Amino acid sequence: QVQLVESGGGLVQPGGSLKLSCVASGSAFSIQTMYWYRQAPGKQRELVAVITSNSRTNYGAFVRGRFTISRDNAKNTVFLQMNSLKFEDTAVYFCSQGSVYWGQGTQVTVSS
Repeated sequence: QVQLVESGGGLVQPGGSLKLSCVASGSAFSIQTMYWYRQAPGKQRELVAVITSNSRTNYGAFVRGRFTISRDNAKNTVFLQMNSLKFEDTAVYFCSQGSVYWGQGTQVTVSS
């Protein structure tokens, strides 16, 4: 059973930055595709970013160069660096391994 623990969320002003982290249990992290999703109140969960085992990345259209996903296989950790945050980025952000295992989520609130 894989456990995923996110951290790094919080309250930030528009235009600010946050870096989310997700630590995964298990020994096969390096070969897994990792995802960040988000879900805003009243909306469906949407894909934010994905990183493959060889660090190929892809992003939701709304990211537009503002976010960067990365991974540190030695620490079983995937990161999401978020810059130029907007009000509409407010959501719970979830880490997922293979879209099978999910973390509990971390709240990101963008507010002035």
